[in-house]
Amino acid sequence: MSQRGSIHRRGDVWIAYWRTETAEGRKQHTKSFRTKKEAQQFLTDTMAAIRGGVFSEPSKVTLGEFLLERWLPTKKMAVRVSTYASYRGLVERHVVPALGHVQIQQLSADRLDRFYADLVSQGLATKTVRNIHVLIHRALTDATRKNLVPRNVADAADPPKLNRADREEMKTWTPEQLRQFFAGIANHRLAAAYILAATTGMRRGEVLGVRWRDIDFNARRLHVQQTVLTVEYQIVIGRPKTLRGERKIALDDQTIQVLRSHRAAQRQEKALLGDGYHDQSLVFAREDGAPVHPDYFSQTFDRTVKRLGLPKIRLHDLRHTHATLGLAAGVHVKVISDRLGHATTSFTQDVYMHAIPAVEEDAADQIAQIVFNGTSVPERSDEATTGEGHVSQPGSDAERADPSPDESYDESDGR
Repeated sequence: MSQRGSIHRRGDVWIAYWRTETAEGRKQHTKSFRTKKEAQQFLTDTMAAIRGGVFSEPSKVTLGEFLLERWLPTKKMAVRVSTYASYRGLVERHVVPALGHVQIQQLSADRLDRFYADLVSQGLATKTVRNIHVLIHRALTDATRKNLVPRNVADAADPPKLNRADREEMKTWTPEQLRQFFAGIANHRLAAAYILAATTGMRRGEVLGVRWRDIDFNARRLHVQQTVLTVEYQIVIGRPKTLRGERKIALDDQTIQVLRSHRAAQRQEKALLGDGYHDQSLVFAREDGAPVHPDYFSQTFDRTVKRLGLPKIRLHDLRHTHATLGLAAGVHVKVISDRLGHATTSFTQDVYMHAIPAVEEDAADQIAQIVFNGTSVPERSDEATTGEGHVSQPGSDAERADPSPDESYDESDGR
């Protein structure tokens, strides 16, 4: 099979012409573009696709049709319910109104750039716009794999970069502030849930999803196996989104005692309600045994913090507090990473190392010993290794680098 192609200007548009000669005869194709550059790029890609046997036949399928009728239905079977709801919301609220009518084969990186700029000018958060870019890139990757488009134009698009103002500031408590919170929440029926969150670093949904059979009191271990999430304010029971998220966490004696006392109190509630108690074996449940709504759990935390006059932090910051206190106390970063269920130790380092000034102070002292006192550099042992790769300090290239288009994102804070 032979191929030929060319581009010509017709009025305000550029037309790409190409033809294929097969055993069935010659076939002519045309496609119009706004700029010469776009037309040339398309023709180059098309010729390469034909030679490589992955040529995409011209199609009038729009981006909206592809996303709503082909892509989203397949994602519904592959991702968590909450993640699917996030995908669908972004597609319906932002992508389809602006780009839904565009034929998928006519979509360009330039058009995506203008779309992202419009979203930012309308006041949409930079992080949300970047999530939209990740979604579009994933969808076009699937479209490319199925030969619906010759290449993924999102590869060349430039989503807005996160700057310092866009990054949600991590706030943590001191041990004294944490103890003050424990004292102030002690009489609440869910006090044990907040203590568990602080002493394990578990996420909100993980804490609310714990069942009694997930706790081994003798071995002092808790197995994270399910989560309580919300989709359009409705409670959904699911599993941790990653294999690392489904983990076993060691518990301390004090937390074990708190959980034993909580179990005794729950048994009293169950006895009082009798048949009215809908037992789902949840450690933290409503008075009738039903799951606790995650929003109520967060709102109760916020109200308590305000009442006690403590520095304002989010419920999720109890997780950050657990990590920073552990690292400051000398707990190995690999252990902290495992407790938090992070995908890699290097991610834990990048997120938390900058929150521990003592680490940098120790480094300064050690370097000064070498410079001024002539102390030799100690050999680095495996025990001293803090993780997989280098540690990024705030403002470093590793922290500020743009995430890859195929980065994993979720509708909630995954840290």
